[in-house]
Amino acid sequence: MNAPHIRDYYGKRVHMIGIGGSSMSGLARMLLAHGCGLTGSDNLETYATKALRDSGVPVTIGHRPENVHNADLVVYTAAILPDNTERVEAERLGLPAIERAALLGQLMEGCKTAVGVCGTHGKTSTTSMLAQVLVEAGVDPTVHIGGTLDFIGGSTRIGNGDVFLTEACEFNGSFLHLRPTVAVVTNIEEDHLDYYQDIDDIQRAFGQFLRLLPPDGCAVGNGDDSRVAQLFEGLACRTFTFGLSPSCDWQPLGLTYDAQGYGSFEAAFHGKPLGRVSLKVAGFFHVYNALATVACAYALNADPVVVCAALSEFTGAHRRFEFTGEIDGVKLYHDYGHNPTEMRNVLSVAKLQPHNRLWAVMQPHTFSRVKRLFADYLTCTRDADITLVTDICAAREKDPGDIHAGQIVEGMLAKGVRAVHTPTFDDTERYLRAHWQPGDLVLTLGCGNINQLNEQMCRHETERVAQKP
Repeated sequence: MNAPHIRDYYGKRVHMIGIGGSSMSGLARMLLAHGCGLTGSDNLETYATKALRDSGVPVTIGHRPENVHNADLVVYTAAILPDNTERVEAERLGLPAIERAALLGQLMEGCKTAVGVCGTHGKTSTTSMLAQVLVEAGVDPTVHIGGTLDFIGGSTRIGNGDVFLTEACEFNGSFLHLRPTVAVVTNIEEDHLDYYQDIDDIQRAFGQFLRLLPPDGCAVGNGDDSRVAQLFEGLACRTFTFGLSPSCDWQPLGLTYDAQGYGSFEAAFHGKPLGRVSLKVAGFFHVYNALATVACAYALNADPVVVCAALSEFTGAHRRFEFTGEIDGVKLYHDYGHNPTEMRNVLSVAKLQPHNRLWAVMQPHTFSRVKRLFADYLTCTRDADITLVTDICAAREKDPGDIHAGQIVEGMLAKGVRAVHTPTFDDTERYLRAHWQPGDLVLTLGCGNINQLNEQMCRHETERVAQKP
């Protein structure tokens, strides 16, 4: 049986398992634009599921066999395992089914320019930056981001032009379903080690992605990353590198940071300044993301002066060092960072913000990631004064029984990191409220549902204030 193609299901009913995911919810809106009748299901009620329901999409919380009945096509994410009750029922009924990444690749087909932004870190921020600058530059792209950007009104944008911009995730090799004509590689590091054997296996996958580029395509990559540089040496298409090294095509001349970590620089191509960038998002990593954006936009013939001006107005995507509220004089932030490098990077930014004590609230993500990167987890929150560790978010995995959050806390304490195990969100909120002080800063970290802790604390505070006489 031939694999289904989404173009054959425009105007028909499509059921999406895991519709509340950042990518799936965006794809749902794209399918709506193509006239598909949608239904969906997810394990959790989130802003995404509520927003889809408000748009008229019937969304069921909880997976049940009957959810797929009467569907013409079923779409599922890589996190939805084959034994999921809806996938099992779809197979029993002989319903055509397609994985999320394959659907995204099919939606990109036919676009003159298809931009895929990949890398271990910075994909969402760089894709978001590119979305904003390309719109401002008049390119009118179609956009798919694995996050939410207020500038485009969510995670997707339907454009009238010939450019399709998407985040290209390496998990499960999903980016190999895409057909990019332009690729941006932010960096290559260890992650998703439940799927990849090791860092060399990860690098090979990125090499496969780059080899998807046509001869007249273009690759933009971090020239300071040795693994990216190695992959670029063998490419036949045009290449542009960015970074601090003098050998990079794009560099940030006169780079400075203010007291809160906001970078300013002249974006220079082969030593020639083409525009000034004054970032409103903090951290050295955002300088790299901004350089990647300028380099890619330039390769697409966008005006570099317009691009740099638009970059200077970028204020970030949601769940990226996002301020979520203030309680008892304590500022609450959230960041999607879910592996040790990302947590360490965002804490370096949080440390620069005015604060009394800095609290890191870590929700470790997946048992396999914690096991493979265990040693790095023990010191990645060293910039925080106090670290609270919740139970591990299993996500797509089942508990193997040989790793738990208490072991992380024990290891942190042995390394001199002040840490406390607060298993649940209720435990964490109680501990914070009992110990925080005015002027403190709390940063929750993780790509699971840890952002809901921020929402929970703000909701409880609103309720508490309302009950006062």
